[in-house]
Amino acid sequence: MVSKTNEKALEDLIQECLINQQSYHLGENKDFNPQIALDTAKLWQFLETTQPEELEKLKYNPDWQKLILDRIDRKIKKNSVLHLLKKGLDIDSAHLTLFYSQPYNDLNLQIQANFNQNIFSVTRQVHFSTTDTALSIDLVIFINGLPIITIELKNQWTNQTVYHAKKQYCQRDYQQPLLNFGRCLVHFAVDTDEVWMTTRLNGKSTYFLPFNQGNNNGKGNPINPHGHKTSYLWEDIFSRSSLANILEHFV
Repeated sequence: MVSKTNEKALEDLIQECLINQQSYHLGENKDFNPQIALDTAKLWQFLETTQPEELEKLKYNPDWQKLILDRIDRKIKKNSVLHLLKKGLDIDSAHLTLFYSQPYNDLNLQIQANFNQNIFSVTRQVHFSTTDTALSIDLVIFINGLPIITIELKNQWTNQTVYHAKKQYCQRDYQQPLLNFGRCLVHFAVDTDEVWMTTRLNGKSTYFLPFNQGNNNGKGNPINPHGHKTSYLWEDIFSRSSLANILEHFV
Protein backbone atom coordinates (compact mmCIF):
# COMPACT_ATOMS: atom_id res chain seq x y z
CA MET A 1 0.00 0.00 0.00
CA VAL A 2 1.29 3.47 -0.94
CA SER A 3 1.95 5.68 2.05
CA LYS A 4 -0.50 8.56 2.49
CA THR A 5 2.39 10.81 3.44
CA ASN A 6 4.28 10.73 0.16
CA GLU A 7 4.27 13.24 -2.70
CA LYS A 8 1.81 11.17 -4.71
CA ALA A 9 -0.72 11.51 -1.89
CA LEU A 10 -0.36 15.31 -2.06
CA GLU A 11 -0.83 15.18 -5.84
CA ASP A 12 -3.94 13.04 -5.32
CA LEU A 13 -5.33 15.54 -2.84
CA ILE A 14 -4.78 18.56 -5.09
CA GLN A 15 -6.16 16.76 -8.14
CA GLU A 16 -9.28 15.70 -6.26
CA CYS A 17 -9.89 19.27 -5.08
CA LEU A 18 -9.35 20.87 -8.49
CA ILE A 19 -11.56 18.40 -10.34
CA ASN A 20 -14.34 17.79 -7.81
CA GLN A 21 -14.53 21.23 -6.20
CA GLN A 22 -13.13 23.65 -8.79
CA SER A 23 -14.60 22.09 -11.97
CA TYR A 24 -11.24 21.42 -13.61
CA HIS A 25 -10.67 18.81 -16.29
CA LEU A 26 -7.97 16.17 -15.92
CA GLY A 27 -5.33 16.48 -18.62
CA GLU A 28 -3.35 13.63 -20.13
CA ASN A 29 0.36 13.56 -20.79
CA LYS A 30 -0.12 12.21 -24.29
CA ASP A 31 -1.88 15.45 -25.23
CA PHE A 32 1.02 17.66 -24.17
CA ASN A 33 3.39 18.76 -26.93
CA PRO A 34 6.73 19.66 -25.29
CA GLN A 35 8.02 21.37 -28.44
CA ILE A 36 5.40 24.11 -28.20
CA ALA A 37 4.33 23.53 -24.58
CA LEU A 38 0.61 23.18 -25.31
CA ASP A 39 -2.09 20.70 -24.42
CA THR A 40 -3.30 20.47 -28.00
CA ALA A 41 -6.33 18.29 -27.20
CA LYS A 42 -7.73 20.88 -24.79
CA LEU A 43 -6.94 23.71 -27.20
CA TRP A 44 -8.83 22.10 -30.09
CA GLN A 45 -11.69 21.10 -27.80
CA PHE A 46 -12.07 24.70 -26.67
CA LEU A 47 -11.81 26.24 -30.14
CA GLU A 48 -14.06 23.70 -31.89
CA THR A 49 -16.71 24.09 -29.19
CA THR A 50 -16.69 27.86 -28.88
CA GLN A 51 -15.54 29.27 -32.25
CA PRO A 52 -16.23 26.88 -35.12
CA GLU A 53 -17.09 29.78 -37.45
CA GLU A 54 -13.67 31.39 -36.95
CA LEU A 55 -11.92 28.07 -37.52
CA GLU A 56 -13.84 27.62 -40.78
CA LYS A 57 -12.17 30.79 -42.08
CA LEU A 58 -8.81 29.02 -41.83
CA LYS A 59 -9.68 25.56 -43.05
CA TYR A 60 -9.00 26.50 -46.65
CA ASN A 61 -5.39 25.81 -45.69
CA PRO A 62 -4.66 22.05 -45.57
CA ASP A 63 -2.22 22.72 -42.69
CA TRP A 64 -4.61 25.00 -40.76
CA GLN A 65 -3.97 23.30 -37.42
CA LYS A 66 -0.20 23.63 -37.81
CA LEU A 67 -0.73 27.25 -38.83
CA ILE A 68 -2.60 28.00 -35.61
CA LEU A 69 -0.12 26.13 -33.39
CA ASP A 70 2.86 27.83 -35.00
CA ARG A 71 1.27 31.26 -34.67
CA ILE A 72 0.41 30.66 -31.00
CA ASP A 73 3.98 29.55 -30.34
CA ARG A 74 5.41 32.63 -32.04
CA LYS A 75 3.07 35.01 -30.22
CA ILE A 76 3.91 33.53 -26.82
CA LYS A 77 7.63 33.81 -27.54
CA LYS A 78 7.19 37.42 -28.59
CA ASN A 79 4.55 38.71 -26.16
CA SER A 80 4.00 36.04 -23.43
CA VAL A 81 1.09 33.73 -22.75
CA LEU A 82 -0.70 36.46 -20.77
CA HIS A 83 -0.87 38.73 -23.81
CA LEU A 84 -2.32 35.91 -25.88
CA LEU A 85 -4.95 35.04 -23.28
CA LYS A 86 -6.00 38.68 -23.03
CA LYS A 87 -5.84 39.72 -26.68
CA GLY A 88 -6.50 36.51 -28.58
CA LEU A 89 -4.98 35.63 -31.93
CA ASP A 90 -5.54 37.13 -35.38
CA ILE A 91 -4.81 34.99 -38.43
CA ASP A 92 -5.94 36.30 -41.82
CA SER A 93 -9.62 37.23 -41.36
CA ALA A 94 -10.11 35.03 -38.30
CA HIS A 95 -9.91 36.13 -34.69
CA LEU A 96 -9.48 33.38 -32.13
CA THR A 97 -10.39 34.14 -28.54
CA LEU A 98 -8.22 32.04 -26.25
CA PHE A 99 -9.81 33.01 -22.93
CA TYR A 100 -13.28 34.29 -22.09
CA SER A 101 -13.19 36.91 -19.35
CA GLN A 102 -15.12 36.64 -16.13
CA PRO A 103 -18.26 38.81 -15.91
CA TYR A 104 -18.20 41.79 -13.56
CA ASN A 105 -21.76 41.08 -12.40
CA ASP A 106 -24.67 38.71 -12.96
CA LEU A 107 -26.49 40.91 -15.47
CA ASN A 108 -24.98 39.57 -18.69
CA LEU A 109 -25.81 35.89 -18.92
CA GLN A 110 -23.95 35.45 -22.22
CA ILE A 111 -20.63 36.61 -20.72
CA GLN A 112 -21.15 34.17 -17.86
CA ALA A 113 -21.97 31.39 -20.32
CA ASN A 114 -18.82 32.16 -22.32
CA PHE A 115 -16.68 32.17 -19.18
CA ASN A 116 -18.08 28.79 -18.19
CA GLN A 117 -16.80 27.35 -21.48
CA ASN A 118 -13.16 27.98 -20.53
CA ILE A 119 -11.38 24.69 -19.94
CA PHE A 120 -9.30 24.83 -16.77
CA SER A 121 -7.27 21.64 -16.53
CA VAL A 122 -4.54 20.02 -14.47
CA THR A 123 -2.05 17.42 -15.73
CA ARG A 124 0.17 15.33 -13.49
CA GLN A 125 3.79 14.38 -14.08
CA VAL A 126 4.13 16.42 -17.26
CA HIS A 127 7.03 15.26 -19.41
CA PHE A 128 8.18 18.70 -20.46
CA SER A 129 11.67 18.06 -21.85
CA THR A 130 12.39 17.82 -25.56
CA THR A 131 15.73 16.12 -24.83
CA ASP A 132 15.06 13.83 -21.85
CA THR A 133 11.63 12.19 -21.87
CA ALA A 134 12.15 10.81 -18.36
CA LEU A 135 11.98 14.27 -16.76
CA SER A 136 8.64 15.50 -15.46
CA ILE A 137 7.05 18.29 -13.44
CA ASP A 138 4.56 17.28 -10.76
CA LEU A 139 1.60 19.40 -11.84
CA VAL A 140 0.83 21.87 -14.62
CA ILE A 141 -2.32 23.97 -14.78
CA PHE A 142 -3.68 24.96 -18.18
CA ILE A 143 -6.41 27.25 -19.45
CA ASN A 144 -7.80 26.15 -22.81
CA GLY A 145 -4.63 24.18 -23.44
CA LEU A 146 -2.22 27.01 -22.64
CA PRO A 147 0.00 26.45 -19.56
CA ILE A 148 -0.15 29.11 -16.88
CA ILE A 149 1.27 27.45 -13.75
CA THR A 150 3.79 24.72 -12.95
CA ILE A 151 4.07 23.17 -9.50
CA GLU A 152 6.77 21.10 -7.81
CA LEU A 153 5.53 19.31 -4.69
CA LYS A 154 7.38 18.05 -1.66
CA ASN A 155 6.15 16.39 1.51
CA GLN A 156 7.95 16.76 4.83
CA TRP A 157 7.12 13.16 5.69
CA THR A 158 9.60 12.11 2.99
CA ASN A 159 12.24 14.41 4.53
CA GLN A 160 11.95 16.91 1.70
CA THR A 161 10.53 20.42 1.94
CA VAL A 162 9.69 23.40 -0.21
CA TYR A 163 13.39 24.24 -0.24
CA HIS A 164 14.11 21.01 -2.11
CA ALA A 165 11.41 21.99 -4.60
CA LYS A 166 13.09 25.36 -5.14
CA LYS A 167 16.43 23.65 -5.64
CA GLN A 168 14.84 21.31 -8.16
CA TYR A 169 13.51 24.27 -10.14
CA CYS A 170 16.97 25.88 -10.09
CA GLN A 171 18.40 22.71 -11.63
CA ARG A 172 15.79 22.55 -14.40
CA ASP A 173 16.75 23.37 -17.97
CA TYR A 174 14.91 26.66 -18.34
CA GLN A 175 15.64 26.62 -22.08
CA GLN A 176 12.93 23.99 -22.41
CA PRO A 177 9.81 25.60 -23.96
CA LEU A 178 7.52 25.09 -20.95
CA LEU A 179 10.06 26.75 -18.64
CA ASN A 180 10.84 29.74 -20.87
CA PHE A 181 10.14 33.14 -19.36
CA GLY A 182 6.63 34.24 -20.33
CA ARG A 183 5.49 30.76 -21.33
CA CYS A 184 3.96 30.18 -17.86
CA LEU A 185 2.83 32.94 -15.56
CA VAL A 186 4.30 31.46 -12.40
CA HIS A 187 6.15 28.44 -10.99
CA PHE A 188 5.22 27.30 -7.48
CA ALA A 189 7.37 25.32 -5.04
CA VAL A 190 5.00 23.75 -2.54
CA ASP A 191 5.02 21.51 0.51
CA THR A 192 2.36 20.98 3.17
CA ASP A 193 3.55 24.01 5.18
CA GLU A 194 4.83 26.66 2.75
CA VAL A 195 4.46 28.03 -0.79
CA TRP A 196 7.13 29.93 -2.73
CA MET A 197 6.90 31.32 -6.24
CA THR A 198 8.91 32.70 -9.13
CA THR A 199 7.89 34.15 -12.45
CA ARG A 200 11.25 33.54 -14.08
CA LEU A 201 13.44 30.44 -13.94
CA ASN A 202 17.11 31.29 -14.40
CA GLY A 203 19.19 28.43 -13.06
CA LYS A 204 21.05 29.19 -9.83
CA SER A 205 20.04 32.85 -10.18
CA THR A 206 16.34 32.04 -9.88
CA TYR A 207 14.74 34.26 -7.24
CA PHE A 208 11.79 32.94 -5.24
CA LEU A 209 9.33 34.96 -3.19
CA PRO A 210 7.18 33.56 -0.37
CA PHE A 211 3.53 33.09 -1.24
CA ASN A 212 2.43 32.40 2.31
CA GLN A 213 -0.40 33.90 4.35
CA GLY A 214 1.72 34.80 7.35
CA ASN A 215 1.30 33.52 10.87
CA ASN A 216 0.77 35.83 13.88
CA ASN A 217 2.49 38.70 12.04
CA GLY A 218 5.36 36.36 11.16
CA LYS A 219 6.38 34.18 8.26
CA GLY A 220 4.84 30.90 7.17
CA ASN A 221 1.19 29.85 7.41
CA PRO A 222 -1.19 29.34 10.32
CA ILE A 223 -2.27 25.89 11.45
CA ASN A 224 -5.19 24.63 9.38
CA PRO A 225 -7.52 22.50 11.52
CA HIS A 226 -9.10 21.06 8.37
CA GLY A 227 -6.01 20.06 6.39
CA HIS A 228 -2.57 21.16 5.23
CA LYS A 229 -1.34 24.68 5.97
CA THR A 230 -0.97 25.29 2.22
CA SER A 231 -4.44 24.10 1.18
CA TYR A 232 -5.47 27.73 0.51
CA LEU A 233 -3.43 27.47 -2.69
CA TRP A 234 -5.60 24.84 -4.38
CA GLU A 235 -8.82 25.55 -2.47
CA ASP A 236 -8.85 29.33 -3.01
CA ILE A 237 -6.11 30.71 -5.26
CA PHE A 238 -6.56 28.04 -7.96
CA SER A 239 -10.33 28.41 -8.17
CA ARG A 240 -11.56 29.38 -11.64
CA SER A 241 -12.82 32.73 -10.39
CA SER A 242 -9.62 33.56 -8.51
CA LEU A 243 -7.30 32.69 -11.40
CA ALA A 244 -9.46 34.63 -13.84
CA ASN A 245 -9.34 37.64 -11.54
CA ILE A 246 -5.55 37.40 -11.31
CA LEU A 247 -5.21 37.11 -15.09
CA GLU A 248 -7.48 40.06 -15.78
CA HIS A 249 -6.50 42.53 -13.08
CA PHE A 250 -3.35 41.77 -11.17
CA VAL A 251 -0.76 40.15 -13.43
